[in-house]
Amino acid sequence: MASFDIVSKIDPQTLENAVNNAKKELLTRYDFRDTKGGIELDKANNIITVSSENSMKVKSLEDILMTRMVKQNIDPTSLDFTAEEEPSGALIKKKLKVRAGIDKDLSRKIQKLIKDSKLKVEAQIQGEQLRVTAKKIDELQAVIALLRQNAATIGQPLQFVNMKS
Repeated sequence: MASFDIVSKIDPQTLENAVNNAKKELLTRYDFRDTKGGIELDKANNIITVSSENSMKVKSLEDILMTRMVKQNIDPTSLDFTAEEEPSGALIKKKLKVRAGIDKDLSRKIQKLIKDSKLKVEAQIQGEQLRVTAKKIDELQAVIALLRQNAATIGQPLQFVNMKS
């Protein structure tokens, strides 16, 4: 039986490099001169905190962070931008959660997508990953192609690892 695993993970060192590069860019930007706030990475909880004086600058900080992530080959959809901005004294803070692992709801959504494709494969949820098994490697490659086509509806970057035949 051929199989592979579907995971969603980010290299912590690469993420830290992207955040550090964004911090360096903030120091050189004229529009952020003499402003409070910045970008902070909480490695333990996988949360990036973006803070500044107004929401327009918070949005600019998010854009800077996204461009630095793309340059480090990190998919920007791995950040959850749905969090609300929170006022904290003179600053506005926004906490961006780094999506690592596949949660149960997304696992079920991917599993349903694979079953609806009518391919002769079996997908099993194993913690924060999915294992897909089939008799032929061609069917597994069809599943990978299907998931890449539907990447926009999934909304989280996926990696395909441990391909075994």
